[in-house]
Order: sequence, then C-alpha cells, then structure tokens
Amino acid sequence: MVRGIDHLVMVVNALEAARGVYERLGFTTTPRALHPFGTENFLVQMQGNFLEVVGIADAEIIPPHGPGVFSFARGNADFLSRREGMSSLVFQTQDARADRQDFLAANLDAFENVDFSRKATLPDGSEVTVAFSLAFVTDSTMPETTFFTCQQHAPEHFWKPAYQVHANGAHHVTEAIMVAPDPAAHAGFFRGTHGAEAVTISGDAQSDGLCVATNLGSIVMLTPTAYRERFGADTVGPIHSAHFAGFQIQVEDLARQRAILDDAGIAVREVSGVLQIGPSELFGVVMEFATA
Repeated sequence: MVRGIDHLVMVVNALEAARGVYERLGFTTTPRALHPFGTENFLVQMQGNFLEVVGIADAEIIPPHGPGVFSFARGNADFLSRREGMSSLVFQTQDARADRQDFLAANLDAFENVDFSRKATLPDGSEVTVAFSLAFVTDSTMPETTFFTCQQHAPEHFWKPAYQVHANGAHHVTEAIMVAPDPAAHAGFFRGTHGAEAVTISGDAQSDGLCVATNLGSIVMLTPTAYRERFGADTVGPIHSAHFAGFQIQVEDLARQRAILDDAGIAVREVSGVLQIGPSELFGVVMEFATA
C-alpha cells in the first residue's frame, strides 16, 4: 500500500530551455520523447525514481477528459494555461489495474486505466518502445493536483545506467513538497492511497504539517507559513488550495553541488545543512539538495 515515489511531473512552456536549466544544475537528461497524445518530455533518471519535464508538442491532438477518463495531456495543458510548475505526483506500481480497484475501494475518485507506448532513444542512439499503464486518482478538494500510479511494461528499455549518472551526484527524490492551508484536511486522501499507518500529522507550523511515508521518499505537506519558514520565500502556487511546490533530492556531496550552482551563476540558499534553489529559477518550484 505504501507506494513509493515513481516520478514528479513538471510542465513548462519551452522544453529545450528547461533542459538547459536542468543540465546547468548538474543533471544528465534523456533525449526528447513524444507522447501519442500531444505532449513531449525529457527525463532526469535517478536511482529508482525520476523527474519528468513535460511540454506541449501538438495542442491539436490533445484528447479531452471524458466520462471516467483522465487525459494526462489535457490536465497538463490546463495546468500550463495557469502557470508553469509541478502538475503531478506519480507512484510506483506493479499493477495499475489493481491500484484502480484499491482507490475505488477507498472511495477515492479513480479513473479508467490508461495504457500507452512511445519511442525512447537509448544512449547509443538506437530506438526502443517503452509501454506504461496508468491509474489516475484525484481529489476534488485539491483541484491543482493530479496523482497516478505508473506501471512499466519494459523497464529493461527504460532504465539506463548512462542516464542515471549525474555530475551533481544526484541519487533519488527523497521528498515531494506540497503546500495547503490545512494539511490535516487532506489526510483522508493519503490514507486511501497509502494506508493509515503511512500518514502522520503535526499541528506545529514550524514542522511538516502532514507527512506520508512511502517505500521510496516521502510526501510533505506544509502550511504556507511553514513553507516560508523552510524556504525563505512564498510559494508561487495558490495559497488557498493544496498544490505541489517543490521537491528534495539526495546528492552525494553538497560542496560539489554548491560548486556546480556557483559556476552556473544560479542563486542558492544554504540553510540547516541543505541547499535550496527556486522557485523563480526553476519554473515555479523549489528544489532542495540534501545528503543522506
């Protein structure tokens, strides 16, 4: 039940400009890939989870949402019409169809499963087909957010060591960071997705507010005040509604990461043994670097 963080979806106006930013931060990026439903992406693959940076390739072929059907491309296009930022949090799974049944049994707003495939370029330049099954789940009290599980049908073609090695020593996403006026109000949703034992709540504005422990990484939901205390800035998302505001990545060496950021001329905040950038430098989200 405690599904780990599979990947985070960032939606941007200009995909290749975003690639330049991520590479300046010390990340290796995968080649551009096209989805069959009008979006495009590149990935930052790490050890067990990854970042997906998404743009709009062909708005004319983006399918609409339908009865019981969630359109990934439509959701991201709608998000981008409001702002750039993190649109989705994706969980690991071995069985997306079982996930849908779990979500329905927990009285969550689950959608029909989505199956699709796309071409992926390997490090040697050859192409392979990768395929996925998704199980979307949303919450009407969090309209700025989308959640889904992602089952890979050809992981041997997806995960490539050459793409998982980064100049900054990035290892994996350790936290997905959200902001909400009342984090405790959303505990029921996460109990439905991850089980009651995974969810803890704190009423202290200086602490996390709500935390969901997963098999890989955690979800941390802060009040706007707690977010400001932690990151020294206000979230650029709507403070009246729960939204994704950033993430933390584990790196091998903070001094190495700091040198990369300084060489790139990227403004960085160092506090309590971590490095923080954004949100203005990173498409509306904050990125925090920490060691193990």
